[in-house]
This record gives sequence, structure tokens and C-alpha cells, in this order.
Amino acid sequence: MAKGRVSQAARRSGRGGWLGAIALVALVGIGWYVHAPAQAYAQTAAAYSARVACSCRYVAGRSLADCDKDKLAGMEFVTLVEDPATKTVTARFPLIAVDRASYREGFGCVLQKWED
Repeated sequence: MAKGRVSQAARRSGRGGWLGAIALVALVGIGWYVHAPAQAYAQTAAAYSARVACSCRYVAGRSLADCDKDKLAGMEFVTLVEDPATKTVTARFPLIAVDRASYREGFGCVLQKWED
């Protein structure tokens, strides 16, 4: 090989690095763009599910398993857990959002205060 010439394999590996860097930047950009709407959707889904399930459980008197059937389409990832001692239902959207609703006499089920 003559001095100053770069082999084709070396050029290809250099291009692969640039393509990988561009792909990484694109993925970070997409993640940044989608993060806020996804987090807002997850928080809304958790809050809505907690409030509706709490009302279903402690106002209507149905079982939590029966109330779980009332979720809207798209809320399949939300899980519900109840605390009968405090009459509270906790709804979780995995790794993103958690919200709680508690039954209060005279008010029905209300969401607990959000902490920023």
C-alpha cells in the first residue's frame, strides 16, 4: 500500500462511527420531543384511574378487580392498588407516574395533592 492512502476498510469503519453518532443524536432528539407528552399522558392516566377506581370501590361498593375493568382504551399499563384502612386507591403508570385518590365523607373520592 502506498504512503498516504487509506484502505477501504478504514474508510468504512470511519463512516460507521459517524452513522452511529448521527443515529444516537436522532434517538436523543426523538426522546426529548416525546418525553413531555408521554409524561403528561402517564400522569393524566394515573390521576384519572385513581379517581375513577376510588369512586367505583368506595362510593359504588364494587371490588377493585371489577373496577379495573372500567379503564379506558390505552390505560392497560396502569395498575391499581387499594388501601382499605385509609380508603385510598393508588394508580401507577410504570416508571413514570403515580397518583392516589382517597375517599372523604361528604366529598367522595378526591385526588391527593400533587407534589412538584
